[in-house]
Amino acid sequence: MKLIVGLGNPGRTYAHNRHNIGFMCLRHFARTQGIRLDKKQGQARTGTGKVSGSEVIVARPQTHMNLSGQAVSRLVNRFKISPDDLFVIHDDLDLPPGKIRLRRGGSSGGHNGIDSIITHLGSADFIRIRVGIGRPPLVEGSARNKEAEIIDYVLSDFTSEELKTMNKVIPEVSEAILCLLGEGLITAMNKYN
Repeated sequence: MKLIVGLGNPGRTYAHNRHNIGFMCLRHFARTQGIRLDKKQGQARTGTGKVSGSEVIVARPQTHMNLSGQAVSRLVNRFKISPDDLFVIHDDLDLPPGKIRLRRGGSSGGHNGIDSIITHLGSADFIRIRVGIGRPPLVEGSARNKEAEIIDYVLSDFTSEELKTMNKVIPEVSEAILCLLGEGLITAMNKYN
């Protein structure tokens, strides 16, 4: 069984934020596979189905982003999911908008949702599907963004131009998940990274 998690913040206020691209990608994947996110399990909205010969659980944590590990660890324990069978879709500031990177393991890269999952699972050895959202423009004379600028950026909505890019990448993430399920991580990385 595979557990596919999209990260984001629950509620309408956050629905179109850059930080919620994980939710957006998961919703698209679930819809195209005929899976309804109609159950509440632990601290997540979940749905189940069979995709590419694998039993899958799709989940949107209903904790806020920084507490994602609480919901994910409950699902991992409940369904006895190994790290190899956990896929997490999330935003990435260090990738240009619309770029995808797949990998297993590694650090959180400063992403609080991933950090929370690593902490709660006691392992970083799960598969990440990183979706680039880019960084906010630097204030003149600054070498890097301040934390408050980053927070404002990820919690603001995509611009209309960015949305055009995201509307192209969201179906690509679904294709990458299908490739992961059917052909494995190495093939998916070679194809989508």
